[in-house]
Amino acid sequence: MVLPAQAPISERPLERRRVPIPEPGRGEVLIIVTACAICRTDLHIAEGDLPLLRAPLVPGHQAVGRVLRAGPGDGGLLPGTRVGVAWLRWTCGTCAYCTSARENLCARAEFTGYHADGGYAEYAVVPQAYVYPLPPVFGDAEAAPLLCAGIIGYRALKLAAVAPGGTLGLYGFGSSAHITLQIAVARGSTVYVCTRERAHRELARALGAAWVGEPNDRMPTPADGIVIFAPAGDLVPRALRNLAAGGTVALAGIHMSEIPALAYADLYHERAIRSVTASTRADGAELLAEAARIPIRPTITRFPLEDANYALALLKAGRLTGTGVLVPSSV
Repeated sequence: MVLPAQAPISERPLERRRVPIPEPGRGEVLIIVTACAICRTDLHIAEGDLPLLRAPLVPGHQAVGRVLRAGPGDGGLLPGTRVGVAWLRWTCGTCAYCTSARENLCARAEFTGYHADGGYAEYAVVPQAYVYPLPPVFGDAEAAPLLCAGIIGYRALKLAAVAPGGTLGLYGFGSSAHITLQIAVARGSTVYVCTRERAHRELARALGAAWVGEPNDRMPTPADGIVIFAPAGDLVPRALRNLAAGGTVALAGIHMSEIPALAYADLYHERAIRSVTASTRADGAELLAEAARIPIRPTITRFPLEDANYALALLKAGRLTGTGVLVPSSV
């Protein structure tokens, strides 16, 4: 599914095309894609909230597949190896961020389905140093949401600094939040969820949320940390008013509408706001290991690959519970 130009998802900007199977270069592997989860970032790219860096583009950055062959040089990964492909595709490895365990902030970083073609396809080429071995406890479609929704939620939870047993607040309850809640509950945290959609509130309760309400509601007690997954800047002052002294509001999205003026009283008592920028490979490895131990059970809805426009439209309308996963017809 190819994006030749940006347009509202209602106009079905992704086109089904037959293109040549890509060839892996040095240090890369060609994989046969068996599943690719959709993400709100894909929607932002398709509709123009983020700039289109190349066209045509194959989106998708939560792909699961099996290695078909390696490029020239030392192959490393054997044919048939099952791997996961995430958002982070390449970093320079030499800048101050890369050499201090902060490769997510590398100014030259490249991302799957953005700088290079991604997983909305039957085949994809990826750098083998940036793929993940996947725990066998997860099937292909189950593993796909962990590769961005899971990793970003994990990093957001880390930045929100909620200790095991503490209280976590979540705004929005889509793909990433429903995985993050399961991690927090497994750690013994009390989780409050604010979300507009009734089906999302029901899923939050089923997964162990201690309280569920609307975005304007006051949480039962101030939360030690809060993660905002919804791309709505007007949630920031609301979240601050539900945050305990010394707590952090982590903004988990790559794009957010304008944040309104803040009252200093809401920020006072050493409350903090932190954005979440991509993730490191260490975040991914840690998330997959913890997800396997729990184990996380993503709620997924499968769609044929050619229904990518429809799946993203459901995501935009808030009518998709959990995560949508695209499956090529050849699988």
